[in-house]
Amino acid sequence: MKKLGLMVCTNSSIDYLDYDFDVTIIRSMVIMGNKEYVDYEELTAPEFYEMLDKDPSILPRTSMASTGTMLEAYEKLRDQGCDTILFVTISSKMSGIYDNAIMASKMVEGVKVHVFDSKSVGYIESKMIFKAHEDFVAGKSMEEIIKDLEFIRDNNKIYFAVNDLKFLIKNGRLSNAAGFMAKMLKIKPLLEIDQNGAVVSIEKIRTFGKAVDRVIEKFMEETAGKNVEAFIVHANNPGTVKYIREKVLTLRPETGEIKDYLLAPAVAAHSGQGAITIGYLLKQ
Repeated sequence: MKKLGLMVCTNSSIDYLDYDFDVTIIRSMVIMGNKEYVDYEELTAPEFYEMLDKDPSILPRTSMASTGTMLEAYEKLRDQGCDTILFVTISSKMSGIYDNAIMASKMVEGVKVHVFDSKSVGYIESKMIFKAHEDFVAGKSMEEIIKDLEFIRDNNKIYFAVNDLKFLIKNGRLSNAAGFMAKMLKIKPLLEIDQNGAVVSIEKIRTFGKAVDRVIEKFMEETAGKNVEAFIVHANNPGTVKYIREKVLTLRPETGEIKDYLLAPAVAAHSGQGAITIGYLLKQ
């Protein structure tokens, strides 16, 4: 492996993180009413959340990149001298991006493409790309890089709460039928990304505030005695970010720094304004 081309989808929210290496980002379209925007390039997260604040009736939708777009990206990296490409995607249970990426990989010539299903979304996706770059610089083989990505995939957990289930339900991102019933009963359930990479409802909770507290409780239960990197991901909810961070660090100050990350429009279109998670990654 002489030169590795790195790719990730816009659902990683990598645009809102700091990094200093080349990454090709496959961008989804965000549909607001009758207008389409290229995620980040034409509609940033702050602009997206401002639009939702001004018109709460808007129900955002997304459209993923085509197989052709991915094929062009592979060919461009090949022409830039890459003999190997690694594309980390959003969970295949949340989007068809992974399937399109596999199809495109079978069409490209002159370069080896590895498509890796993160079975997650947001920060975990970005973490995988950062690790892949770190490993490549350290001289690791693709087999070793994939093994490290599998460790991240298999040793993280994300619990979250949403303020309005209509976004997940309308966009088909809630994987169990309890979602519809929860909407009817005005419930704010505790949600998780399960081991298969699907968003599922695991507990029924009456208010968003109580759902947030239960997210914290689950985090505390699961991380007891473990050496973890904790993180918060949110859809424009700085007040709740502050609340979660302060509560966790009061209960367990040895947790250390808890960074927070913003959700890109392509993800927040499904979670809705105010959604928030606390997650962790087991340290190697």
